[in-house]
Amino acid sequence: MPVVTLDAVKKVPEVDVYISLGNDFLGTAGYTEHGTRHAALVSHIARNVLLRLGHPERKVELAAIAGYLHDIGNAVSRHMHGQTGAVMAWGVLRGLGMPADEIAVVIGAIGNHDPEEVGTAVSDVAAALILADKSDVHRSRVRNPDATTFDLHDRVNHAVEHSFVRVDDKKKTITLELTINTSMSPVMDYFEIFLTRMVMCRRAATMLGCNFELSINDVRLL
Repeated sequence: MPVVTLDAVKKVPEVDVYISLGNDFLGTAGYTEHGTRHAALVSHIARNVLLRLGHPERKVELAAIAGYLHDIGNAVSRHMHGQTGAVMAWGVLRGLGMPADEIAVVIGAIGNHDPEEVGTAVSDVAAALILADKSDVHRSRVRNPDATTFDLHDRVNHAVEHSFVRVDDKKKTITLELTINTSMSPVMDYFEIFLTRMVMCRRAATMLGCNFELSINDVRLL
């Protein structure tokens, strides 16, 4: 069987269609950006998390693939998009000839990446995907051009000027570092909407044998 890479997945025409249209549909519904920028960034962070923790090269690549495909289910519906996306990813990966055991790892990660659907870190790849996805909080994701009509999610995302996932393999820590403009949104607003996601990140880090830490404006809060 062929060794399926992220580059091969990106060359499948329907993948970009699913990501692009899913992003458009969510934009119509008032959600933040979930397009190719988000897909590529999540893919990169998921890859980097496992790479820095010394995981095998193939597992690192599977995390990158899961990261890129994780939101294609939005082309169907935001509701249960993780599970829908997993089934859609199965079709893409099977068409590329990926072995069943690798497909299972990727679709298991995709199907468990979202807290709204009671996802959990079922594998190292799933853990890396969760950490990568939940760390993408940034003003570039806000689509609403009118700040006077921002909802809570828009306001919090727009207030985040910098976000970075720092992996320390020696200390066994995974730290989400944020810089938040508190004149736009108080730190408490971040916790109001992202507490569930931070719990997911903590469990995901534990799955990887690490502690999860959160630093906002150079102050460690978790």
